[in-house]
Amino acid sequence: MYRYKGEDVFVVDGHVHHWDASEENIKHEGGEQFIQCFYDYHTGFTPEDRQWTIDEYRTYDTDRMVSDLFGSGYVDVAVTQPTHLDEFYEEGFNRVDTNAELAEQYPDRFVANGRFDPREGEEGLEELERQKAEYDITGVKVYTAEWRGDSKGWRLDSEEAFEYLQKCVDLGIENIHAHKGPTIRPLNKDAFDVADIDDAATSFPDLNFVVEHIGLPRLDDFCWIAAQEPNVYGGLAVAAPFAQVRPKKFGEILGELLFWLGEDRILFGSDYAIWEPEWLIEAVMTAELTPEQRAEYGVEFDLETKKKVMGENAAELYDIDIPKRADTLQDDAISEEFGLTGGDIGPEEGAAD
Repeated sequence: MYRYKGEDVFVVDGHVHHWDASEENIKHEGGEQFIQCFYDYHTGFTPEDRQWTIDEYRTYDTDRMVSDLFGSGYVDVAVTQPTHLDEFYEEGFNRVDTNAELAEQYPDRFVANGRFDPREGEEGLEELERQKAEYDITGVKVYTAEWRGDSKGWRLDSEEAFEYLQKCVDLGIENIHAHKGPTIRPLNKDAFDVADIDDAATSFPDLNFVVEHIGLPRLDDFCWIAAQEPNVYGGLAVAAPFAQVRPKKFGEILGELLFWLGEDRILFGSDYAIWEPEWLIEAVMTAELTPEQRAEYGVEFDLETKKKVMGENAAELYDIDIPKRADTLQDDAISEEFGLTGGDIGPEEGAAD
């Protein structure tokens, strides 16, 4: 477990992937554009000495993922967020079943989410039922700009999407993670607009809508919606790297989120493997608001708030009992493999002070 100023911080990485963008898997030029765009984000934010080559980046094995997340990366539990992109990739980019295999192999370390696309009609509803029956999913990732045939996107407030959201209610799938952030070549920016969250959240108060990437670059729109919808949360994936490369901007982002949403509705996510969690977690945990920002927003990014953002809020959504899970993880196979047993998980005392 990560240690900060003498205290343990349980980390739930709410946004990770296990993808395959190998050249053999690409069937449409959009697949190459997509991974190259991801790689541009990687090199644009990652410290130079931590950058991967493009060949490493295209696909990575389970061992590396486990090592990067739980060995060196300080993560206790990770939530996988699938994105199929079947129009671009022969076997899909980041599939539900691939992620579920990780959760089956490491049940205390991974939470496997499902996905849906309302354009799949009745077949898609049956697939959602399969995901629940086989993997007991409690969350889904939705990608409203994904291409399907002639369609280049869909909306969460559509009649077809509402049928799927009702199915989620019926099945007990409570957490809806929606990509609402920067566009990715060749997808359309407008299809990621955050506006459709409003009616969806109002219409389904029993569901939690985690807006991944906090609507960037539409942070204001997201905050105004989230302020009036108590079941809307903000996922920090994509925003988190600003703590390293543009700390003042990160402080502005945090100030807005804490002012509008409060400390209980913000979730950390690394977006692995776009970025590795080790340096991200260190950057976020040591981030501070400037005196001017604290005065303007009337908030603090203190240790108790950081604990909520880094893990407690996600643990609440996914019914993770932190003290019990921490005890379980302390002596699991991963802790033994990486020498993290005996409560010595994370940097040495004082390393993050």
